Amino acid sequence: MASHESEIQLVSDSKNPQNSTSTNKNPNDNTIIDIFSASAYGNFEKLLKFVEEDGASLSKPDGNGYYALQWASLNNYTNIVQYIIEHGGDINAADNMEQTALHWAAVRGSVAVVDMLLQNGARVEAADVNGYRAVHVAAQYGQTGFLNHIITRYGADFDPPDKDGRSPLHWAAYKGFADTIRLLLFRDAYQGRQDKDGCTPLHWAAISGNVEACTILVHAGTKQELMVKDNAGFTPSQLASDKGHRHVAFFLSNAKRIHVNYCEEKVCIGWIGKIGYAPILFFVMIIVTILFINTVLAAPTFTKVTAVVGLWGWTAVSLSVGTLIMFYRCSSKDPGYIERNSEGLTNHADVDDPLLNIDLNYSSVWTGNWSQLCPTCKIIRPVRSKHCPSCKHCVEQFDHHCPWISNCVGKRNKWDFFVFVCMATLSTFIAAVVAVQRIWTEPVLSFAGTWTQHLVTQHPGAITFLVLDVVLLLAGAALTTAQASQIARNITTNELANAARYTYLRDPEGRFRNPYNHGFRKNCTDFLIRGYSEDDEITWPSLQQATH
Repeated sequence: MASHESEIQLVSDSKNPQNSTSTNKNPNDNTIIDIFSASAYGNFEKLLKFVEEDGASLSKPDGNGYYALQWASLNNYTNIVQYIIEHGGDINAADNMEQTALHWAAVRGSVAVVDMLLQNGARVEAADVNGYRAVHVAAQYGQTGFLNHIITRYGADFDPPDKDGRSPLHWAAYKGFADTIRLLLFRDAYQGRQDKDGCTPLHWAAISGNVEACTILVHAGTKQELMVKDNAGFTPSQLASDKGHRHVAFFLSNAKRIHVNYCEEKVCIGWIGKIGYAPILFFVMIIVTILFINTVLAAPTFTKVTAVVGLWGWTAVSLSVGTLIMFYRCSSKDPGYIERNSEGLTNHADVDDPLLNIDLNYSSVWTGNWSQLCPTCKIIRPVRSKHCPSCKHCVEQFDHHCPWISNCVGKRNKWDFFVFVCMATLSTFIAAVVAVQRIWTEPVLSFAGTWTQHLVTQHPGAITFLVLDVVLLLAGAALTTAQASQIARNITTNELANAARYTYLRDPEGRFRNPYNHGFRKNCTDFLIRGYSEDDEITWPSLQQATH
């Protein structure tokens, strides 16, 4: 697979020993000896001297075939780019690799430079000897903002193949640039395209061993992409295994379940695959409640209940009924589905581009975080939202998908879910205490065996109830504790699990910081009163900067 790794190379000028990427260093006067080094280092005064006093030409290349405009475009010196264009620099001049200044600008992703170039006649679809256009270079270097800019403002083709049949999506997948992948899929880049070696973008992501890239491609794609074989007969999962990326190979080998267990009616595995485990849990809760009434409270083999035990017993039954009601509510209620665009953006000329119309400075939705793009639903979603591969919807303030309620837990049903687990925990706890009290006070009369044998023999229903109840109690207590802790910190289960990946959960220094945490009192008050917190209420103003 070595042939896949021939990405664009920018060779430095032999007169510039610092190389083209060393723009943060301050060269001395001996380093800047001509218009090319002056352009590369952004020394405008030296450039003026070379051109206006020494008569140097801005339209001729250096000894390696590189132009001053390319060096200035690479290093994002807009004033020098403007000067070169106004003083005879060829906007479409190409070096020995047929790369133009636009190719070089794509490496660093300067939007201001690309505007100057394209507004002055640069060809947005210019290709070099490898067939790389500016969109390929931007994808190779993860310049998502630059890529989106030339697509929306200048109509650049976002899905062209290079000479080896590789699209920008292939390159972004191989390099592991998740944001670039999201943007290209959002714009309907063809995920099933195979290059000259038969590799799809998913093959490339598997070769590089990037889990996030694979995850995005799998969730946005279909089962067919998982089964495509390259010219050597390898699927993406087999390639990942061959490269030693066992975690990726495991994910891809199990990824078919994402497309099989839910919503694909032709391949659903039984009714469980369609509706989840909610009916099972509902049935278990009813059985446990009936067992409690028949084998603990009203069992003729036990002594007559006292008034206190009866009060607590029927309190547990009432809570159990309430639990069933809340279970139905959080299972059937809309968790916060975000309305999707039913049609692709690129197939209809009269459909406005949402990224073009978003006001980046004042929008309450767009914060500059490319993970807000959902390539499946074709929407720009709030920061804390996530696409659920099980429900096939984006869910606002996504917490997690719970198979036991056959629904997601999100902004609109998290309050119901929390009340459900609290009531379930409380009812099972009270029922367990009542059952233990009834069993503990049971007299053993003329029985040859032990007390335990007596209970198992005489009260098998009560013992069965207690075992089931304790299992439910432990599960409910753990879930209640976890949810209460997260509510107190105003953070979701999904955010805790993926804190390392979400840039909005890190401050400018890269340390974890939750911008939605307003303190225990306000977090809990907002949740108990409204059921959620407002996403636009953040505790530190650099959220938008951190997400760029």
